[in-house]
Amino acid sequence: MKTRSRRQQGLFGDLGPSKKKKKKKKKILKKPSRKKTANRKKRSTGPKKKPVSKKTKRRTTSNARRSTPSPASRRGKNENDGSRDGATARKLASRQREISVSEFFTKNRHLLGFDNPRKALLTTIKEAVDNSLDACEEAEILPELFVEIRPTKRDDRFLVIVEDNGPGIVKSQIPQIFARLLYGSKFHSRKQQRGQQGIGISAAAMYGQITTGKPVRVVSRIGKRHPAQAATLKIDTVRNRPEVVRQSSVNWDRAHGTRIELELEARVQRGKQSVDEYLLQTAISNPHVQISYKNWDGETRVFERATRKAPPPAREIKPHPYGVEVGLLGNMLRHTEAKKLGAFLKKEFSRVSPKVAAQIAKQSGLTSDTWVRSIDDEQTEALQSAMQRVKLMAPATNCVTPIGEAGLVAGLKKELNADVYLANTRSPKIYRGNPFVVEVALAYGGELVADDSVRVLRLANRVPLLYQNGACACSKAVVTTDWRNYLLTQPRGSLPLGPMVVLLHVASVWVPFTSEAKEAVAHYPEILKEMRLALQEMGRKVATHIRKQRREADQLKKKSYIQAYLPAIGEALRDILELSETQANKTVSNLRHILEKSRKM
Repeated sequence: MKTRSRRQQGLFGDLGPSKKKKKKKKKILKKPSRKKTANRKKRSTGPKKKPVSKKTKRRTTSNARRSTPSPASRRGKNENDGSRDGATARKLASRQREISVSEFFTKNRHLLGFDNPRKALLTTIKEAVDNSLDACEEAEILPELFVEIRPTKRDDRFLVIVEDNGPGIVKSQIPQIFARLLYGSKFHSRKQQRGQQGIGISAAAMYGQITTGKPVRVVSRIGKRHPAQAATLKIDTVRNRPEVVRQSSVNWDRAHGTRIELELEARVQRGKQSVDEYLLQTAISNPHVQISYKNWDGETRVFERATRKAPPPAREIKPHPYGVEVGLLGNMLRHTEAKKLGAFLKKEFSRVSPKVAAQIAKQSGLTSDTWVRSIDDEQTEALQSAMQRVKLMAPATNCVTPIGEAGLVAGLKKELNADVYLANTRSPKIYRGNPFVVEVALAYGGELVADDSVRVLRLANRVPLLYQNGACACSKAVVTTDWRNYLLTQPRGSLPLGPMVVLLHVASVWVPFTSEAKEAVAHYPEILKEMRLALQEMGRKVATHIRKQRREADQLKKKSYIQAYLPAIGEALRDILELSETQANKTVSNLRHILEKSRKM
């Protein structure tokens, strides 16, 4: 028996068979048959490969079968590549995150009226003025506003200053109001007001921050006994949160009010869609307001108030059943504090008495004692349908405060020089359960341009609308009215021609604007109908005035003929009848008296 060497045994035990035996094992393996090798050679087109053993081939083939899917499974894998263990889904899920409203409007600022530098300047002043007027009227203060556009070192940047004598803002609310989007008290309040969404002034601050990198500065004072609070603010657009750069007490000569200073990229320009035009129309639609305006050239203009009588404050109302949809009704049922259906209907809606609540419950297959929490989706839909069928009183109209015929005429007289001023305030109507009032005022003749299209002033809740003229229901109502019936020239599909200014005002709890920028009123059939009826009434009054003007012009023309030819007639009568000078003069005087009296001169 052969003994193993120390190298083969090793220091830690037997290392197994020697290399010679391993080589012997490899030699013992059978070689593939010549037949298979020949077939393989025939099929193969690549370089020659070393022959493999049956065992190795078997192992390779089984692995290939496991790893190579069938055509059907291959299609499934391509469609759901990486989804077996959820890796792709988890990767996609990691990218999902909440989008801040300020972040959204940073990329889509055109939706808020900041399309270009010129429009951005107008929108900024409009939002600041609207907030000031709302605050003053809510506190029953006669508004006094100061507006200034101050140039900076750069030609494309301006400092906008708007100051009012309103009730002021408490210290803790200043950052939230001016540096946070969708924050305010007006969205859930069902009454007429200029602001609606809580976006405007904070969006202006955001635009100024984006274009110049400068913060907005606000000074506010709530009374003589309280110091004025100054705050320098920025907006965290990722989280939609205010960043207070600096806040402190300062000395301010106003007893109460608010002042905002905002630098932004802008372009100044005069014309129909300028700040000058906006302030002019604001003064017309708000005759109780006094506005001092200083433009970029240092020119100052004061729009004096035409009346010291402020409009009555609008009262908040509850939703009317006719304007409630199924989804909204479901939300109200989930969040109400009422326990039973009858109490819910009386508490949450206007114009619903106990008798009406019982009728609504009966027609929906429920009772007044039905528990609110037990009402399911099908019953909610039946309840909403029953609300539309039951006869109800129209909603209260003290939530809407129109300008009034006297206020409209005073506003037009203050800023326009015309021959005749007319106004008409329609009775309140309803759309989708929301009360609204349409007002139309008109100025004709005088110094107004006679050979051009009629000028249309569009207003919504006393706010001028200067953009999207063609998309507004006010413009459509004027164009679709046949002014030829009222003695005016009108090309087909266009505005009439003549020395006339037409003002249309829509006052409502919720004005249906076409976009967040609040630049045009949507084409609701109920609103269009009221506008046309008001315009037709104004058209009849204008036609009466035009006929009177034409009749007077005709009479003056005939009077000129009498004055021109009557002396000649007197001389002819004197020669024919051989009258004396005294008789001839008396005859001419009698003849003039008869002619003028017959024509009511």
